[in-house]
Amino acid sequence: MLPQEIIRRKRDGAVLSAAEIADFVRGIGTGEVSEGQIGAFTMAVYLNGMTTPERVALSLAMRDSGTVIDWSATGIDEKLLIEKHSSGGVGDEKITLLVVPLAAACGVFAPNLSGWGLDYCGGEIDMLDSIPGYDTAPSSETFVAAVKAAGGAIIGPTPDLAPADRKIFKVRDVTATVESVALITGSIMSKKLAAGPRGMVITVGSGSGAYMATVDDARELAESMSEVAAGAGLPSVMLLTDLNAFVGTAIGAATEVIETVDFLTGRHRDARVAELTLTVTAEMIVLAGLASDIEAARSLAASRLEDGSAAAHFGRMVAALGGPSDFVERPAHYLPAAGFIRPVLADGEGFVAGMNTKEIGLTLVALGGGRKLPEEAIDLSVGVTDFRQIGDAVGADHPLCVIHARDEAEWERAAARVRAAVQISDTQPPAPGPIIIDRIERRP
Repeated sequence: MLPQEIIRRKRDGAVLSAAEIADFVRGIGTGEVSEGQIGAFTMAVYLNGMTTPERVALSLAMRDSGTVIDWSATGIDEKLLIEKHSSGGVGDEKITLLVVPLAAACGVFAPNLSGWGLDYCGGEIDMLDSIPGYDTAPSSETFVAAVKAAGGAIIGPTPDLAPADRKIFKVRDVTATVESVALITGSIMSKKLAAGPRGMVITVGSGSGAYMATVDDARELAESMSEVAAGAGLPSVMLLTDLNAFVGTAIGAATEVIETVDFLTGRHRDARVAELTLTVTAEMIVLAGLASDIEAARSLAASRLEDGSAAAHFGRMVAALGGPSDFVERPAHYLPAAGFIRPVLADGEGFVAGMNTKEIGLTLVALGGGRKLPEEAIDLSVGVTDFRQIGDAVGADHPLCVIHARDEAEWERAAARVRAAVQISDTQPPAPGPIIIDRIERRP
């Protein structure tokens, strides 16, 4: 069937067969399907959705557009191969950079295929691209060697692994089709399955800083991904998270890498980041069979964080994929820095009472840290750091945040957007609730 006929059927609300979906995805790889047709298809899916069998077929077709890693000859105990991912959120992607080396320090092997920033949310691959020499699209052989050497490795879609996702992903970013549950499921699960894991843990955010606006939306996506995982024969744990405030204290590529290293080395650890990181890691440890329950697994993860093992594994991962061997010791020496860095004062004294987290994410895009066209290069140096969280005091002695911009004019515009996105109260609001809202576990 011609690509336009498949698009027309989905546009008109038809349920596509596995063969039709596989044929369309195959055409993306061969070039028979154009970028415009990808955009039309993603909009048709966004408007009409997909059934569970369609989502399974899409995920498997995208996985099979390239190589699927075979770990059988590597000497790794395959039951220890556990993937981690995030459905997307402002500041949330740094959790992958924390969890992979921490899980590795606990004995898990964590092969991780991640993505670039989408719309107003950053991406793990943009962060890692800020590290000079780090190869985010290596050969499958290099990826496997890095996982063996460091216990885990984070890369993006490559010409070998889930290459169809590489093209669809960047078209979604600029065609207002990011939030589709079916397309998010296909993108995430195709990359996860291509890495050849034996289980996976995925965080699914909801709120103003996530693609899923409500908890019900997040639950729908979590159920969708867990059904695809079960359909592929894998156990999974989905953690629903509250992203009405962005995760951590920084957004941006290089700026979040600095926050990551600071966390791993103990220089600064945001409480919500610590809670999410330790919980996700504990779930991976249990799935791998290295602990009998979550509390024991969490205790193991906390000890490996405190003794420096996680930081050491992060350093090994960076080196194994071509980055500096002393990166953990000197991150600021290697990372790009913005040309104009200055703190932002709130309009008055008080406490942070709430924030439009999506608007803060869009501020990063306006600074040059996000894409407006599929292949557009972004500025890896810009970002926001030292952001005050809900309940924190702000005033003359407590800036709202620090903006890293290319020049003063861009800083001024970004500062105005941030001030407008944050609500200040005269009285201190209650502390935010737990970042983890619910848990869904499914086994095949």
